[in-house]
Amino acid sequence: MPQDVLLGRDHLVIAEIAQAHDGDIDAAHRLIASAAAAGIHAVKFQTHLAAAESTRREPWRVRFSSRDADRYSYWQRMEFTIAQWRELKSHCEEVNVEFMSSPFSPQAIDLLMEVGVRLWKVASGEVTNGELLHRLSVTGLPVILSSGLSTLSELQSAVEIVGREPSELAILQCATQYPTPPERIGLNVIEDIRRRFDCIVGISDHTATIFASIAAAALGARVFETHIRADDDLAGPDASSSLTQNQLTQLVAGVAFVRAAMMSPVDKHTLTSDQEQLRSIFGRSLVAARHLKAGHILRRDDIAYKKPGGGLRYEDLDELQGRRLRRNLDSDEALSRDDVESQ
Repeated sequence: MPQDVLLGRDHLVIAEIAQAHDGDIDAAHRLIASAAAAGIHAVKFQTHLAAAESTRREPWRVRFSSRDADRYSYWQRMEFTIAQWRELKSHCEEVNVEFMSSPFSPQAIDLLMEVGVRLWKVASGEVTNGELLHRLSVTGLPVILSSGLSTLSELQSAVEIVGREPSELAILQCATQYPTPPERIGLNVIEDIRRRFDCIVGISDHTATIFASIAAAALGARVFETHIRADDDLAGPDASSSLTQNQLTQLVAGVAFVRAAMMSPVDKHTLTSDQEQLRSIFGRSLVAARHLKAGHILRRDDIAYKKPGGGLRYEDLDELQGRRLRRNLDSDEALSRDDVESQ
């Protein structure tokens, strides 16, 4: 069983399907295929069991559909059977992406353990759910916590309950605002989380852009979660904060690009052989400003500083002035120390 929250990768990009399938197993399969085509590493659902997590009094976050009398009825409609969850996991395995699903009750944890998840993601609203966290803690699986509805002290309590080593734990900065404006992203929190909890950090993004995740990558984030939607889905509960397949493809490429840069620090104390070669092309050398005869005593206006490089530098100018030429020089011919008599 893997104990690395990144599942052996340098970074992990998660496409959050959540309820974008609207209770339709075929739509769920199409979203898996779309996410896989974008090159993501994992897809994540949400496992809601209405009777185990909710009551008829639960208010709507977004009343986007008239089909359901209340939020409880909506959760019921989002439920899949264990056979269907296994079907979705098998599809993920076929397209080489990790299957994940956030549980919202202890019963959902039991169901997902039967299905065979390898990694937990705790939704922002569940980070203060002690019952859920204690149940997750005994599974032995790595844990990702989303921080959108928690203070740092509440996160500290959650970290203590799940009891994971730094490599087994990730905490994601999250704004839990749909969609999230740039002023609420909280990129500054990423470094705060890393320093305080000494764990892997990341971002759960709801801006409906690729920009926040790429910025987070430059700040050291290694887990990136963002919602995915079908191209024609403009009405779902998370549609306003989700990416299309094309956007997700760009995000995957952008994050990989930044991570490659982050993992390849440049030493500015020295130049590489390629840089030395380019400097000889783009640089300049001291040359004869005009045709000069042997025996001529060099003055400042006899010397020009022109491309390419590789010869004497501007800093060598004073060393040449006032010295006698040993040979004739054509205009623009490079000067060397051997061209002048010793002082």
